[in-house]
Amino acid sequence: MRHIIYLAFLIILLACDKRGAGLFLATPTAPEASGPAKFQNPLLNAAPDPWVAQRGNFYYFLQTHGNRIEIRKTEKMSQLASASSTVVFNAPATGINSRDVWAPEMFFLQGKWYIYYTASDGQDVNHRMFVLENANEDPTTNNWVDKGQLMTQPADLWSIDGSIFEHNNELFFIWSGRPGAQNNNLTQNIYISKMSNPFTLTGETVMISTPQHGWERNGFGVNEGPEILENPDGDVFMIYSASYCGTDDYALGLLRLADNADPLKAASWSKNANPVFTKAPSAYGAGHNGFFKSKDGKEDWIIYHANIESHPNNNGCGNVRSTRMQRFTWNADGTPNFGTPVAAGAFLEVPSGE
Repeated sequence: MRHIIYLAFLIILLACDKRGAGLFLATPTAPEASGPAKFQNPLLNAAPDPWVAQRGNFYYFLQTHGNRIEIRKTEKMSQLASASSTVVFNAPATGINSRDVWAPEMFFLQGKWYIYYTASDGQDVNHRMFVLENANEDPTTNNWVDKGQLMTQPADLWSIDGSIFEHNNELFFIWSGRPGAQNNNLTQNIYISKMSNPFTLTGETVMISTPQHGWERNGFGVNEGPEILENPDGDVFMIYSASYCGTDDYALGLLRLADNADPLKAASWSKNANPVFTKAPSAYGAGHNGFFKSKDGKEDWIIYHANIESHPNNNGCGNVRSTRMQRFTWNADGTPNFGTPVAAGAFLEVPSGE
């Protein structure tokens, strides 16, 4: 009888193992005898505008749900789907930031956490950027203070996708603006301004990029989602998203800051003539990226969103976009080599150190 019970137990274990293997995307498999653990993209479905902040032993993934901002806290990015989540901001019922909460990003600056997000009153022409502040070491605590709208200078214009650029002990803000919004001109440019503190812009607003190439103008001309990336030698790049996000051809472009140059001068930035990350099967409209290091600091990773299916009718700009990540390397000239978006469902090695 004991042998029968033991055999039945083994059969149950094997069945459970077979049923669980590869069933859920983003869940690492057990390491094989000759290799490391694996994970699959997408990490999260219905998760556009991904952003990751990294501090200490933790990664903090920010996600928007249109009317609120959520943080997922995890020690392993490959296990993001199972990470605990905390809502840290609920939009008010009415007002200038009550609707369309987009693209939250979080930075640890001058001893405090700051979240920068985009919102409106429901009218697209009224999109602006806003700031939250938290003095706690753990940003998932419920102690966020609303610092209000981040006012662009000299005029309060349509603006989205704000991000931070720390350079030579100075603080700069970069974002996407639409100066012709009131006249139904949808063209979006990238702007930069100096900051006097993490919630105040000061001085001149400078346009440093406008959609000039054909691959930046699919749907209509767009430069948005600017993100700063430095290579191991300290060279500064700005990776941005180009073309309308609803098209399959939403892609990533690259700007490079000249050595020892003033970032507030447009001439200090040179644009790559071609995109650096474009669509692939099951990864259409790949863009709106962020960056992070592996757990042991040895690898560079890009996180971004894309659509599994093609959207030829320009309807791929919604919550169907899913969050993915993959490792990238560096070219001989110091520029990043992001490769091609990895197909959904393909097995990838987890970041080193996990």
